[in-house]
Amino acid sequence: MFEGKMLSVETKQPLISVIIPAYNHERFIAAAVDSVLQQTVSDLELIVVDDGSTDQTGNIVKSYEDPRLSYYYQDNQDAYNTLNRGLSLANGKYIAILNSDDVYTVNRLERLLNFTAEKGAQCVFTNVIPISDEGVEFTDPDFGWNTWHAKNRTWYFGCRDLYAGFLKGNFMVTTSNLFMTAHAAQTVGKFSSLRYLHDYDYIFRMMLAFPNSVHYLDNEKLLYYRIHSGNTLSEAAITGRLQDQELISKYMVARIPEAYRNDVITGAKRLIELGNELHDVKKALEPQKPQGVRPALKELCRSLKSWIAKKCGNLMS
Repeated sequence: MFEGKMLSVETKQPLISVIIPAYNHERFIAAAVDSVLQQTVSDLELIVVDDGSTDQTGNIVKSYEDPRLSYYYQDNQDAYNTLNRGLSLANGKYIAILNSDDVYTVNRLERLLNFTAEKGAQCVFTNVIPISDEGVEFTDPDFGWNTWHAKNRTWYFGCRDLYAGFLKGNFMVTTSNLFMTAHAAQTVGKFSSLRYLHDYDYIFRMMLAFPNSVHYLDNEKLLYYRIHSGNTLSEAAITGRLQDQELISKYMVARIPEAYRNDVITGAKRLIELGNELHDVKKALEPQKPQGVRPALKELCRSLKSWIAKKCGNLMS
């Protein structure tokens, strides 16, 4: 295999193009590739775009001899650019995405193909199975991610409106969950240059482009979604939430008639301001307690001195 499109005797258009954007996932890439090549639907092409991996990811992919697989290497350009390159290379009638640390169930593509034909859908996504680095499912309902996902799904089940559901939270979860027609992908266009929320932005644009043709198989878990144990709270949590605010503001008004949009935007901004003001007022009214080890030590010494003084006073009397 070489770092470019593999030549194949088959020249007909593949039924499905699966795109894997890969970056430094030597532990997981083989499982991802296997889960595509072992699908119950074999009429597919698998396009792996390596976004500048510095580990063994590329060598592992290039060790496969399946003629359906193509491997491309590029200097690191971030996930959305990697996905966009994959889209530009896809030849299938349908397009699916799989991140290099996630895994398809063996019948995922067959099920989605049948459902798409049955419903005339342009885009379909399913429920997911959260797994650890070792591939163990997180089943505890009190596990943080499960609580978050359940909250978003509960909101959707209450309104049964996909668009309103997504305003509450991204229950599609990941780009790995996207399955769409080539026509839908061409209509919606490229992934936006958002580092963390390009999938969230993409599904909103998909729903606006095809308001009655995006479907959620909410009772079927056809994707293993990996939650890494090394993930920690960082500046990314702030950046992600800032991007989230912008997206919600943008798509909240997208379905509102032009004449009322300014009212909604103004009211929404004021609600955010009020939330911040309430937080500041509550913080100012709370009793100030010493924080950290040194203030606590000082407080302990002061208490001990007071106690000793009282004891000495009692003994003297």
